[in-house]
This record gives sequence, C-alpha cells and structure tokens, in this order.
Amino acid sequence: MSNAAASESNQQATLEISGMTCAACANRIEKGLNRLDGVKHATVNFAIETAHVEFESSAVTIDDMVKKVEQLGYKAQLQQSANETGAGRKAHLQKQKVKLITSAVLSIPLLWAMVGHFSFTSFIWLPDLFMNPWFQLALATPVQFVIGWQFYVGAFKALRGGSANMDVLVALGTSAAYFYSLYLTFQSLANTGHGHGQVELYYETSSLLITLILLGKLFEAMAKGRSSEAIKSLMGLQAKTAYVLRDGEELQLPLDKVILGDIVLVKPGDKIPVDGEVLEGVSSVDESMLTGESIPVEKRAGDQVIGSTLNKNGVLKVKAQKVGKETVLAQIIKVVEEAQGSKAPIQRVADVISGIFVPIVVGIALLTFLIWYFAIQPGDFAEALEKAIAVLVIACPCALGLATPTSIMAGSGRAAELGILFKGGEHLEATHRIQAMILDKTGTITKGKPELTDVLVEQGFEEPFLLRLVGAAEKLSEHPLAEAMVEGIRHKGIELPNAEAFEAIPGYGIRAVVDQRTILVGTRKLMTQNNVSMASEGERRMEQLESEGKTAMLIAVDGRFAGIIAVADTIKETSKEAVARLQSQGIEVLMITGDNERTAKAIAAQVGIDRVLAEVLPDGKAAEVKKLQQQGKKTAMVGDGINDAPALASADIGMAIGTGTDVAMEAADVTLMRGDLNSIPDAIAMSKKTMVNIKQNLFWALAYNVIGIPIAALGFLAPWLAGAAMALSSVSVVLNALRLQKVKLHDR
Repeated sequence: MSNAAASESNQQATLEISGMTCAACANRIEKGLNRLDGVKHATVNFAIETAHVEFESSAVTIDDMVKKVEQLGYKAQLQQSANETGAGRKAHLQKQKVKLITSAVLSIPLLWAMVGHFSFTSFIWLPDLFMNPWFQLALATPVQFVIGWQFYVGAFKALRGGSANMDVLVALGTSAAYFYSLYLTFQSLANTGHGHGQVELYYETSSLLITLILLGKLFEAMAKGRSSEAIKSLMGLQAKTAYVLRDGEELQLPLDKVILGDIVLVKPGDKIPVDGEVLEGVSSVDESMLTGESIPVEKRAGDQVIGSTLNKNGVLKVKAQKVGKETVLAQIIKVVEEAQGSKAPIQRVADVISGIFVPIVVGIALLTFLIWYFAIQPGDFAEALEKAIAVLVIACPCALGLATPTSIMAGSGRAAELGILFKGGEHLEATHRIQAMILDKTGTITKGKPELTDVLVEQGFEEPFLLRLVGAAEKLSEHPLAEAMVEGIRHKGIELPNAEAFEAIPGYGIRAVVDQRTILVGTRKLMTQNNVSMASEGERRMEQLESEGKTAMLIAVDGRFAGIIAVADTIKETSKEAVARLQSQGIEVLMITGDNERTAKAIAAQVGIDRVLAEVLPDGKAAEVKKLQQQGKKTAMVGDGINDAPALASADIGMAIGTGTDVAMEAADVTLMRGDLNSIPDAIAMSKKTMVNIKQNLFWALAYNVIGIPIAALGFLAPWLAGAAMALSSVSVVLNALRLQKVKLHDR
C-alpha cells in the first residue's frame, strides 16, 4: 500500500522560465531546484527556457518551486499550452525588436562620430553636434539605463545569489565605458568650459555593445523558435473539431469538448479526431503520418483507428476510447517535448565550464587592466580600460550555453519528423555507441501476421476447386492460421460456400463437409489417423516448405491426398536491406525468438542474419541482453514493446518498433513509429549526426573564447568589435544546430 501511495505522490512538471541570459543562469536555477526537499531531479534547458522537475507532491508543491526560482532572480510559471506559449514568445520577440530598433537609432550618431575620428575616414562629413559630449551623453544614457536596464537587474540577481553570469560581464563592461566617458565629459567641461571634441569619449562603446548584444539575442530567439518546428508540425496534424452524436443530434464541437465514450461521426476527407473503435461503416484510412505506409488501410466495425489519421472515402462512426492528452499523437508530442527539454550527458561539460567561466573572465579582465595601466602604457587609464572591456565582452559564454541544447532540439525534432522518437537527450547521445543489435522476430523482422504463401496441388485436382473447399472449411475455424488461409483464398477472388459440417481437432487440424465432400486439413498425424497415404514426393515438398520457416498443412478430399497449403509470417520488404545497413555500420545483428530453431534459422537466412537465439521465452530475452553486455558490448534490443518489455528495459537502448502504443513508449528509450526496419539504422545515423553537431558547437564556442580573450587582452580588438563577435558566435552555433533539421536519411 505504501509503495502505491509513493508512486502516486511522484509527479513531473515543466516550468517556463524567463529572465535567463546564459548557461550560468540555467545552472543556478537547476542547482536551486535540486536543493529543494522533495525534488528528485530537475533539469533546466536554456535553449527552450524550461525546467523539467520530478518531485514528490507530498513534500513539495509547484508554488514552492516557482518561489525558489523567483528567489534566484528569475520568473517561473507552470508550462502553458503550446498556443499560449507561442503567443507569449511572439510578444517577447516583438518587445525585443522595439528595444533593438530604439537602441540602434540612438547608437548610429555615436557610431558615426567614432568613424569620423580616424584619419583615413576624414572625408566623411561629420556634423559638429555629433562630436558634442553632452549630445553623446544624451544619446548614450537611455541606451545604458533604460534599454540596458535588464543587464543590471540580471547581474544584481546573479551576484545576490552568489554567482556570476553573462549579465555581470555586460553590465561591468558597458558601465566602465559609460562612467569613464561621463568622467571625461565633466573633466573636459572643467578644462575648456565647452568640451567640443577636446577628448576621446567611449559612449559609442557602451551603446554599440548593448545594441549588438540585443541583435544577437533577437537572432538567437528567432532561431530557437525555428528549432521547435517539429512540435508545431506535429500539433498541426491534430483535428480541430469533431462531429459528435449526442441524444440523436449531430454536434460540431471543439476537440477538447469530446469526452470518453462519445460517438464521433467521421466524414470522407476528415481527420479522425480521437483514438477509438469503429462501430459502423467501411472506409480506407490514410495512416501514413504515423506508420509511413502510403497505402490506405481498410477499416470496418471492430477495427481500431488512431486520431489525426485521414479518413478517405467512407463514413465511419467511431467510439472515443482515448481523447485529449491520452491519444497516440498527444503521447508522441509529449515524448518529443520531453526529449527536447532533457539534457544529454555531454551537456554537463558545458555546464561545468560555464559555471566557473565568468569569475575567471572577470579576473582576466582585471589583470589585463592592471598590466596595461602599470606596464604596457603606464598611467593611460583609457587604454587599459578599453582592453579590459574588450576582454569582458568577448568572453560572454552564450555560445557555450546554446551549443548542446539547440542541437538536441533540432536533432530530436528532425528524428520525430522521420518517425523516430527519442525519449530523452541521453538516449539520442547513447544510440550511436551501439555495438550489438538484438532484433525480435515476430512483428519486427516479420510482419507479425501469417499470410498464405504456397499451394501445391496433386494430380487430379484443380487449384481453384481445392481452395474453394479448404476456404469454406477453414472459414469456421478461429485459428490465426485459418484466418490467414481464408484471407489469402478470398484475395484470389474465390467465392466460399458454407460448410455443411465442421469439427476442429485440437493439435491436429479440422474435418469438414463442403458440397457433400469430406475435407481434412492438418498435420501428418491427422492424415495417418484417417488412413490417408502421401507419396514420398509430397513428403519431400512438405519438408522443404518447413525448412523455409513455413507452416505447411496437408489436404485430403474424400480420403485421398489432394495437396499441401502453407502459411508463414513473411518478412517485411525492407528487413534485409536494414540488416545489411546495420552490418555495414559495424554492428553485430542477432535475431531472438521463441520459435523452434529450424524456423528461426530459415527466417534469419532470408534477411542475412547469422546469429540466431531461438526458443527463448520472454523472461529469457533480458538474460540474453545481459550476456552481450557482460562481453562489454553496448547492446540495443528491438521489439514490440509489450512482451519484450523486460529485454527493452535491460538493454542500453530499447527500441519499440511499429506500434505507437503507450506501452511501447513506456518500455522503450526510442520508439520507431514506422514498421520499416530502416528506422533503426536511421536512428543510429541521426544520433551520430547530432553528436557530431554538438561537438562542432562546443569546439567553436570554446575555441572562440580561447582565441578571443588573448586577442582582446593584447589590445587587438576594440570593444564594439568584441560585442559583434560575441553576438555572431551565438548565432553561428544556433544556425549550425539548425542544419540538423535539413538532414536527409535513407533517401527520404
């Protein structure tokens, strides 16, 4: 009872965080939340400005978490719907644009004045007013203290919380330039009485820095918005309204008003609004958005349909079994959101670096100032200050904070578009390390549904005649193999009469009377019991079919051997190609099944798998996974996510294929929505490409700082150029991550 209560109190929540300016901010909030009693695990994603928290509701509330975030100097609220979040983001972007334009308009005359200082630009006309220190002060002050106020607030909150972030660097650098210029302005007034052009001022440094940082942040925000396109496109698949039958009336209702048990009318060309069961009607349904199969699937009474798939030609009445957040598509969206909001282990590297980076930079800037002031150009305060400001600005760790999460967002989003759902950033990172891949046979390598494959007819019988008798007899059997035979016979266009008598003989087969003829369909033992003799040629052909992994049944008509009919769970068309792709990537591929060894080897041979684990019970599959792991191999298990759950959980990476059910998603680290086995090498390729992208981002973010700081300290970088470079570095990291959204896999 206590365990049940504990599991009920364990909850998850996603908070929207505003006010973060760099990875150091995300780090502080994460540490703060993790220190709260009752919080089991919290991760903060700087790129999408969210905190994902696992907590015990009996020990801590969402209000407690919000208060904690606010104590640290940021704002938090429970995540809203995607539409509300999108509207909020739009309003925030608009506000940033207004700030940027205002800052740019006020800064342009200051930039003009700065350019006019150089001897090689003396031909440029420069209004005297632009050189007036009081005019420059009037332009720079609103930029510094109105538009730039956000940096002071952020810096104060960070320092109050005992850490330093990007705002500290910006506030320090711009304030130093502004207040030193203000000092020179008053000094020039005292010296000359008017101060026209008598001294070199640095108002443009502070104003241009703020303008360029705002520009970088705007680009960053716009790029971040693009990286969540996958979620938007998935949400766009949902139906907006539903026709519901209530009290004999047909009502058109918004989707969120549909309740469990409602009867929904789905007209031709409409999206099916809910997951449910067809009660009436026959139609073809396009399920390509979920399965990748372009051929529509016929649906009739008793069949299951999935919300957001497209009804093609008939009218269906569907009973709603899952609505709102319980539908398959809503679950998919949830998985993608969680993956984009989670952290890959590689991000810890960036977190550690950014956490200690700012204090070190402030130290380097101070040292730069002292060396220039006392050693390189003794007594030149302006020169020393300029070099220190350049160091502070060039070192802002924005690019470092964005390096990993933007790649994770773009990579997992693109994978989702291809039908590959990574449950978290850690699984996206780990998938490319797989060395051994265990594939379940039924439903993974094979279609999971038996089909009629062979009909061998003895002399004296015609195939249509024999199939008509067999189909009529098997029509009354409930055995899955009988269903496969009947479906295959009907597919050949053969009309089936009704049997006059029918008897199922468990373990042996069936006996029936059709058109006054006695039909036997079943095993060798059934034939022996009924004194039906089979020629040696028939025995040889039977063995050949069985060696190919098929289930062969003998047919007798009126006591005479008439032929053999075979069914098999056939392999998917793409299985052989997918196995070859995995093997070409250096991955050892194994097949696991509960079937007998001969059948298993026959199926494995068809797809090019050498190593077969046959006659393995469901609980034994997990043990086989562990054996490979004990050999030091990173192992993936691919199954249907239900009977393979123990093995999926034991593997380094568990993949559920071709299902899209809640169970599959719960059991697996990766859900492959399409039945196509090519999704497995695609998932590995996507993982590799994402990790390469993250490493590129981390390298350039770090290299940029490592190269930029010494250049700035040596005096080769003006502060405004440092600001431009800093903004450019953040934007370049985000744009590099967004390349993942254009990745093409397997000729898709």
